This record gives sequence, structure tokens and C-alpha cells, in this order.
Amino acid sequence: MRVAGAAKLVVAVAVFLLTFYVISQVFEIKMDASLGNLFARSALDTAARSTKPPRYKCGISKACPEKHFAFKMASGAANVVGPKICLEDNVLMSGVKNNVGRGINVALANGKNNYFNVAPFIEFLKAIQDGTIVLMGTYDDGATKLNDEARRLIAELGSTSITNLGFRDNWVFCGGKGIKTKSPFEQHIKNNKDTNKYEGWPEVVEMEGCIPQKQD
Repeated sequence: MRVAGAAKLVVAVAVFLLTFYVISQVFEIKMDASLGNLFARSALDTAARSTKPPRYKCGISKACPEKHFAFKMASGAANVVGPKICLEDNVLMSGVKNNVGRGINVALANGKNNYFNVAPFIEFLKAIQDGTIVLMGTYDDGATKLNDEARRLIAELGSTSITNLGFRDNWVFCGGKGIKTKSPFEQHIKNNKDTNKYEGWPEVVEMEGCIPQKQD
């Protein structure tokens, strides 16, 4: 009887050890798989972060060189969405900021922003100081109330399209007071019923770029 009892004990111990071994092996495999998945996900996350394109000021497509200001702007969309003007990653004017209106919206690098379609526009343009960056964008209709003097003053800021700006055209422009040449930063889309994106208005016009800083 003692021999039989000892044999049963040996068998029980052997079964226990075998069961423990099998469980430990399965657990180790699962741990290896979990760790493998963890490291794989970590590697994928790292790769995704490393391939994420960089963001530049104002969301422009490439970085500006040294001693240049980054800007991005868009005209209004019909008479529904106002224009947006961003300079050096600062949104100067937008519908969200609630500081835009119908007509020509003007942002100055010195922080003076406003919108105009009436007589005070002339005095505003004349008061701009030399060396000031001037950004303009239309909303709804920026041309109807412009007179010849206003167009001349805007042309002196570097615009070439202002003389042809018509009823409900979309237009964006970046120039400067005291500029000696015509500005390369200007986009203009004519109001044309055959090509308009919206009923009565052309599509939104957008522009981005790098403005050289004034050299003393």
C-alpha cells in the first residue's frame, strides 16, 4: 500500500510539473507576441512621426528664408465667408476673428486692420507710413465704390491689377508703402457668369509667399 501511495504521489507531482511547464511555455509565447506587437507598434508610430510633414508659419507650403516674413491669404467666398489674412503665423483678419467686412479688407504689418468701401479709405491709404507691409483682400464686392484716386494710391503700393478690378471680382494683394517696383504678390479672378464657381461670384483666390524684410 505504501508503494502504491508513493507511486500515486510521484505521478501527481509529475502531472503538476508537466502542467506547470506547459502553462509557462504558453504564457511565455503570449508575452513574446505581446512584446513583439508592442515594439512593432512603437516602431510604426516612430516612423509615422518621422515622416509627418513639417508645418510652416501660416501653413504655407515651404519655409521662408532668413529675413523674410511668411504670409498666406484668401479672398472672401461670395458674400458668405470673409477673407483671411495671416502674417508670420498670426491671423490678422478672418471671419472667425469677426474683423472683416464687405469691400476691401486691409491689414497692415503695424497691426492696424480695417475694411473699407467708402470715402475714409482714401485718408487711410494716405496715412500709411513708408516701409509698412500692406495686405488686401476683397469680400463680396471691393470695386464698385473705388474711385480713381483710391486705385492710384493702391497702385502706388505695388498693385498692377487694381486698375482692372471690377464688380464682384476676387482679388488678394500684398505690397508696401514706398515700394519702388510692382509687387509679385497679387492674384485676381474676374467675375464671369460663364466661369463663376458661385452664382454671381468667382471662386476664392488664395496666395502665399515670403516677403523680404526691409533692409536698413
